[in-house]
Amino acid sequence: MQLIEDLRAEHELIEQVLGSLRAFVRARLAGQGDPADGTSFLAFFRRFAGDFHHDKEEQVLFRALVDRAEIPEGRGPIAAITSQHRDMAQLLDGLEPLLGASLQAEVERAGLQALAVEYSHALWRHMDAENSVLFPEGQERLRRFHVQELPSRPMTAVEQQAREAALGLLVRYPPEHDPTVHRGDGCVACPSYGTTCDGLEQEWWTELDWEDRDERMRGD
Repeated sequence: MQLIEDLRAEHELIEQVLGSLRAFVRARLAGQGDPADGTSFLAFFRRFAGDFHHDKEEQVLFRALVDRAEIPEGRGPIAAITSQHRDMAQLLDGLEPLLGASLQAEVERAGLQALAVEYSHALWRHMDAENSVLFPEGQERLRRFHVQELPSRPMTAVEQQAREAALGLLVRYPPEHDPTVHRGDGCVACPSYGTTCDGLEQEWWTELDWEDRDERMRGD
């Protein structure tokens, strides 16, 4: 499905810009880097990752799963992922005044470091859960209901500008890898697993899904 392929490709860019954000923050804490670049990072995550990417997930993919594939909206993976979108937008609200700040005060420095780590960890794990669970399982659910393709949309001029500016940021601040973040495939990668969502099998699987699973296990 082209929409899901597009969403995966967008994840690859967002992944890189998150690493670049962490490099920018490290540079700023060392008295380096351009504070004005903080505005470009903020624009990318608000306009491209939020207004464009997350909006397509919620208004196209998730809407189709609910309306055309009988997936519950108020609980389970869709509710969890949508809630994470809102949570990450709130983290950006906290980052906004710090990304371009002078960072003379220790409270500003500590706040920028803490929020950048929290935001990047949350978004990396969020994308892992979507890539490994929601996208493949969602595509299969839609296929069962004879939905092979879903519409997308082009970027607006503002979204495109935010994306292009981020490509320059990747050059100025080569992405950093954070070995402290717990990442992986499956529901266990999702920040909501075990709290607001009990996992794909418990939330989405029908009796037929469980019967198919049992049949496959017997065949093995």
